[in-house]
Amino acid sequence: MKITKSLLSRRTFAGLAGAAIIAMAMPVQSFAADVTIPIIVKDTTSFYWQIVLAGARQAGKDLGVKVPELGAQSESDINGQISILENAVAGKPAAVVISPTEFKALGKPVDEAAKSVPVVGIDSGADSKSFISFLTTDNVQGGRIAADGLAAAIKGMTGKEEGEVAIITSLPGVGSLDQRRQGFLEEVKSKYPGLKVVADKYADGQATTGLNIMTDLITANPKLVGVFASNLIMAQGVGQAIAENKLGDKIKVIGFDNDDKTVGFLKSGVLAGLVVQDPYRMGYDGIKTALAASKKEKVAANVDTGANLVTKANMSDPKIDALLNPKVK
Repeated sequence: MKITKSLLSRRTFAGLAGAAIIAMAMPVQSFAADVTIPIIVKDTTSFYWQIVLAGARQAGKDLGVKVPELGAQSESDINGQISILENAVAGKPAAVVISPTEFKALGKPVDEAAKSVPVVGIDSGADSKSFISFLTTDNVQGGRIAADGLAAAIKGMTGKEEGEVAIITSLPGVGSLDQRRQGFLEEVKSKYPGLKVVADKYADGQATTGLNIMTDLITANPKLVGVFASNLIMAQGVGQAIAENKLGDKIKVIGFDNDDKTVGFLKSGVLAGLVVQDPYRMGYDGIKTALAASKKEKVAANVDTGANLVTKANMSDPKIDALLNPKVK
């Protein structure tokens, strides 16, 4: 009996020791195996946001995190996004990643969410100081890049940086769009005195409205030589109006963001340029940052994810091609 008991004790000890070694050897992913970090975008139907979601999805796979992909069906559905945020927080996730649809309206909901979980913001801000980290394009700089690109395109067409220009913003009160508008107008005023902003229009988030606004501008402003369409949806609508009226050689348009349609417009000369962000990185690093924050690791308060002007001349460059053709599967 003593021998049997001794053997049992040794076997038991060996088993426990082995289990301990296995536990210590398990990768960091095992910590994250039961971690859920929802990502909430503005519009799940838009190609831009599908790229963001693809980045988040890959981060989830790489880090072993569950990443529910949430969002409204339209960037104008502010109340819908607030409800999605509230429901996501009620599920007690480790953290939340969100791109607020509207600056003022999402301020208090983000504050409330942050009382329960770390909240990481991407792309657009909200009227809140509760974000533990914020990853976005410097949208003021993005507007400046657009102004520089438009001035160069107009000079290439007319030989001088002069003429009437317009800006069309998708929706009022959206932090990122307001900043792009600000940067564009400031750059035009400070660097291009020959450019006169004759129209500063707001739409309702629909490409059709952008098309209609642009069509009206063509009629009302026969001397118009340039337009800045400050997001993907407006670039689609404005591009369509330019294409239908065959004005690509008379009115230069700089859009913001890209999809197959706007890249096609760029190739055919309907659009003169696109300011392209890195939405894949926003999604990927948003989840990565949220996981770190959930483990109480120190994270950067602000991260600039960059922007580039894409033209027909540089669109085949490897760096630019990677931005235009991200992996969304």
